[in-house]
Amino acid sequence: MNLKKILTIALVSGTLMTGTIACKSKISDADLKAKVETAVQANPGITVDVKDGVVTLNGTANSEDEKVQIENAAKAADSKAVKSVQNNIVVNTMPPVEINTNDADLTSKVAEFTKDFPSVKTAVADGVITVTGELEQARVQALKMGLDALNPKKVDMSGLTVK
Repeated sequence: MNLKKILTIALVSGTLMTGTIACKSKISDADLKAKVETAVQANPGITVDVKDGVVTLNGTANSEDEKVQIENAAKAADSKAVKSVQNNIVVNTMPPVEINTNDADLTSKVAEFTKDFPSVKTAVADGVITVTGELEQARVQALKMGLDALNPKKVDMSGLTVK
């Protein structure tokens, strides 16, 4: 009877030990998120969320290839812990607007545009257009839109008096 108890205890202990070794500890979502964020850190603007091992990527990429590379980096961060990747990254379709910082070029374009606004005076410095003078309310929006279309760093209309 004593041998029977010892064998039973040994069998139960062996089963528990085998089960414990076979079940690896699961990585937490917070730890997995940190791993994925490190893997995609070369792409600023990408945010990572993790819930139950499912990684969700948000942000923007410059091309479809870049989007796929980011997703692959997220999967490779911990291929065992990442169950799946939900890739919500949006590919930028418009090229970035080039800001005109050439003051001479900008000044000539501003002068050409503002010919139709004789009561308005402009100055250009470091890519910033400063507007002064007086203008009717109905024409302010047209002036602002036209100056913005010249792609300056900024259009400062704080010195403009609106009638």
